[in-house]
Amino acid sequence: MRDDIRDWRHVFKLDPDKTISDEHLELLCNSGTDAIMVGGSSGVTFDNTIDLLSRVRRYAVPCVSEISNLEAVVPGFDLYFIPVVMNSRQGQWITGRHREALKQFGKMLPWESLVPEGYVVLNPDSTVAKLTHADANLGRHDVVACANLTEKLFRLPVCYLEYSGTFGDMDLVRQVRDNLEETQLFYGGGINSADKARQALAAADTIIVGNIIYEDIEQALSTLVHR
Repeated sequence: MRDDIRDWRHVFKLDPDKTISDEHLELLCNSGTDAIMVGGSSGVTFDNTIDLLSRVRRYAVPCVSEISNLEAVVPGFDLYFIPVVMNSRQGQWITGRHREALKQFGKMLPWESLVPEGYVVLNPDSTVAKLTHADANLGRHDVVACANLTEKLFRLPVCYLEYSGTFGDMDLVRQVRDNLEETQLFYGGGINSADKARQALAAADTIIVGNIIYEDIEQALSTLVHR
């Protein structure tokens, strides 16, 4: 399953702390997206995560978890994405929380199902930037350096540029991708139309579509321009 992510072009990201109808969930899961990612920056619990997982599991689409807190670790996902926030000012978001997870779950972890991500948070006003104390006002060279840390030093399989609700600088995204050799570049933020999806897909390997799901389901579905 880990090898399959190399082929992913489009992922819908669902927040367990937000409400989605069965009708809209069915549309997303049967849309042709490459995967459903479950995760969020706040309000994510064991109960709302397992509830969303059970609903997505009615469909054949791969379902993966992006873990933001230990209380929301739920068995049964195909893969578990583990963010390492490369531009955090606090070590707990780089290794601290990860060490705690190993203390609690080390003997039970499905290592073959874990996918570490080098997370680079680039919207200083976002919830995730405030939560992780990210230095989000980075220059171009700093962003590229974070990508190099992800690939060359940490040797992580995924680098995730997270603009969280705002549409980012596609020239910068493209520059980061061109700088990477093996690490896959995920991009998320502000993809709320087919046009923006095309722009993001031209710059990154994989796009993550989230907020627009809860604002305009038809626009969310229109982002499947890779099909």
